[in-house]
Amino acid sequence: MTPEANSLTGTDDPTLGPPPGCPAHCSPPDGRRRLYGPEAEDLGAVYEKLRAEHGSVAPALLHDDVPIWVVLGHGENLHMVSTPSQYSRDTRLWNKLQDGTFKPDNPLMPHIAWQPICCHAEGDEHLRLRGAVTGAMSTINFRGIRRSINRYTQQLVNEFCEEGEADLVSQFAEHLPMAVMCEILGMPEEYNDRIVHAARDMLKGTETAIASNAYIMEALTGLTSRRRAHPQDDFTSHLINHPARLNDEEVSQHLRVVLIAAYEATTNLLANVLRVVLTNPGFRAQLKGGQMTVPEAVEQSLWDEPPFSTQLAYFAKQDTELGGQRIRKGDGLLFGIAPGNVDPRVRPDLTANMQGNRSHLAFGGGPHECPGQDTGRAIADVGVDALLARLPDIQLNCEEHELRWRSSISTRHLVELPVRFEPKEKEKLEPRPLGRPVPAQREGGKATPPSPKSEAAAPARSASASAEPPARPGLLRRVLLWMSGR
Repeated sequence: MTPEANSLTGTDDPTLGPPPGCPAHCSPPDGRRRLYGPEAEDLGAVYEKLRAEHGSVAPALLHDDVPIWVVLGHGENLHMVSTPSQYSRDTRLWNKLQDGTFKPDNPLMPHIAWQPICCHAEGDEHLRLRGAVTGAMSTINFRGIRRSINRYTQQLVNEFCEEGEADLVSQFAEHLPMAVMCEILGMPEEYNDRIVHAARDMLKGTETAIASNAYIMEALTGLTSRRRAHPQDDFTSHLINHPARLNDEEVSQHLRVVLIAAYEATTNLLANVLRVVLTNPGFRAQLKGGQMTVPEAVEQSLWDEPPFSTQLAYFAKQDTELGGQRIRKGDGLLFGIAPGNVDPRVRPDLTANMQGNRSHLAFGGGPHECPGQDTGRAIADVGVDALLARLPDIQLNCEEHELRWRSSISTRHLVELPVRFEPKEKEKLEPRPLGRPVPAQREGGKATPPSPKSEAAAPARSASASAEPPARPGLLRRVLLWMSGR
């Protein structure tokens, strides 16, 4: 594969030379280190230099030399994301946006531009929007979803199993999350190569990214209209029917956040887990020998190579102090997921197995903790397990040092993962079950009773399915526990 063209924040094209007078190739002001450009081709090394120079919170520069704090310490990151009285995700509070230092044409503007979504909301509005999202998430039938993940895995493997070789990034990791998320949202018919390409195009920031975003929003807006008129038993219908009463724009914008965030995070997670399985003999031996399960392997990957390296951004609501640094009201702070995960105070030995330890920062924390983490884990757990069961002799088809990455300030994405195996015959696939209708708009927090016709048309769940306990504590319960101070 060739390097990605017009990458929003990428650093993977060594052929591009600096334009005359390019600020990225001049000495940065105040001796701060840049988190972009040639200096930041290895951001992991930059973070460690910043840690050595400044400690757990360090001054740095974003694109166009916009100042920001980067939070490197594990404890400092947890404090920041868990203290909404001091730090907010409302980008309108950023002093560099207010005074014009961060300009509208900054390539990071898509990450910063304020939207009326729960990610940027606070207080009662955050509770309303977030409550609708987590409420809809709580309706997901994980037994059925895990069956779907296995079915889509078999479908994807069928497409290359007879060849004896494949690229597990472009032919597997970039497709499985989108197929599953389209089913969860209630648009399985929308899953195809075009929507996968559009999602990847948006995230790369190419010259066609705006058109790709428009295509995805058109699909989600149409889905919102269809489900408003004809609800089904899917995430979108439950989001619409939630007592928070989101309007159509709020519904479609939240669908976009859920779809794209889940897609990017899970694509990276799948690729990273498979890379470690294929390149680390000890890791694979532990899986085969039963000393480690696939879910435990996923958690180890979330420590070592989190799907998002950092997150833009949190903003100080008042003058405060963090990690020994004086933080002024309106200052921006980068949530340092990857550097926080390797904080020597919590991981003095980076080679040590983190089995059973879920205190990594991969899914954030506090009121903005990722609401879809259980879905992402399920896709990685079932997908990797099913792939390895189907192709037990799979091997990396290149040297490990030949693997290439596309890096940005927010992610480190594996470009390709070529593999080889003994050709296998295609397997017969389990048919996809049809969706079920659900009651129309709720009134006063209670579902309107279904009509006799729709009730008769909807197949009843088996007693075993309705009584099945969730695989993990419900996310909504965890959010409520956190809010109550537990």
